[in-house]
Amino acid sequence: MSLLPPPLRIPAFRAFWISRLASTLGGLSMVIVIGWQVYDLARGTMGVEAASLRLGLVGLVQFVPLFLLSMVAGWASDRFDRRWIARGAVGVDLFCAAVLGWTTFSGTINLPILFGIAALLGVGRAFAGPSLGALAPNLVPRDILPNAIALSSMAWQSGAIFGPALGGYLYAIHAHVPYTVAVGLFVLSLACLFLIPPLPPRPAEERRHPLIEAREGLRYVRHNRFVLGAISLDLFAVLLGGATAMLPVFARDILHAGPTGLGHLRAAPALGATLTAAWFAFRPLKTNVGVKMLLAVGVFGVATIAFGLSRSMPLSLACLALLGAADMVSVYVRQSLVQLYTPDNMRGRVGAVSSLFISASNELGEAESGFLASAIGPVLGVVGGGIGAILIVILWSRLFPELAQASSFDAPLGAKEAKA
Repeated sequence: MSLLPPPLRIPAFRAFWISRLASTLGGLSMVIVIGWQVYDLARGTMGVEAASLRLGLVGLVQFVPLFLLSMVAGWASDRFDRRWIARGAVGVDLFCAAVLGWTTFSGTINLPILFGIAALLGVGRAFAGPSLGALAPNLVPRDILPNAIALSSMAWQSGAIFGPALGGYLYAIHAHVPYTVAVGLFVLSLACLFLIPPLPPRPAEERRHPLIEAREGLRYVRHNRFVLGAISLDLFAVLLGGATAMLPVFARDILHAGPTGLGHLRAAPALGATLTAAWFAFRPLKTNVGVKMLLAVGVFGVATIAFGLSRSMPLSLACLALLGAADMVSVYVRQSLVQLYTPDNMRGRVGAVSSLFISASNELGEAESGFLASAIGPVLGVVGGGIGAILIVILWSRLFPELAQASSFDAPLGAKEAKA
């Protein structure tokens, strides 16, 4: 009898899982170095506050293409072969890694190149999110989908653990090495995506204008109060509590840990998240899912405050690990509900809305953290963000009582399918 979790016994899902792990390792080993290079280059000519602002702008330039293209990407994921869209997104990442590797090796890397590649990475992410999110449910039976979602999250979070640390360690060898290794990882990811066989044809449906079809994803989310409450809770909580965006500042100027310490700091949230996802892969949540999600976001805020106040590297790592574990609970509940109660022919569009919200919380959160740090300092910015995340939990529990009332992954209170 196989000891593998049921989803990994399916060859197509196994290829998908390896692809996601490899692309996440490559992507986040790059992102950590991009952030370090931006901040380090900026600090050569300006102070901490001004350099923090430049660091925040990295998130903003990634968000703009995501904002402009997410609805298009969602529509494309519901109209075309999701495998090819995912392959194209990984191909964009591969190109970005090659450019950064060459310019770093040749000594021609500069802030405009870094910001331009960050924007192009945002384009790739705009198409990767909806296509990969909609692809996974096509590869496993519905009854093991929550397990598959936990495993998919574990692949991402495992990459998020080792990717930043890998980037930091490889950067210590030579600045171009992280990008060179990322090229190899993206090639592996692309090869695995080509191992996924053709998907069963989707039922034929009436074709309407692409803009009308793209808008249906927004309609579905608007009318499903649980999904709307869950993804908007994540949006505003992470938008305010974006401690990870300021990690280069904490690593360089507060904890004095250098690039290797930055890798440890970036890996800590993912370590907590991966352990939580691994637990859910074998022991999925079954009861009081809404209350647990709200409590988890509250813990996320508390951990953010503690990290901002810490001056000890071990304590900071522990706070970030707790922050990642709490965030994983929210991600698990939200993604399970979105995937289980969205019709397959709309998963790309609804996934695009969810990806847009997630991106807004992450990339705009980085920009917000950078702007706030430039105004009041990085420590007060992080602490204030954690307080804001806690206040969001209290407010959302009143605005969306459906969140606390949802007891299981059966159809949540207030859910309704979108109509054409």
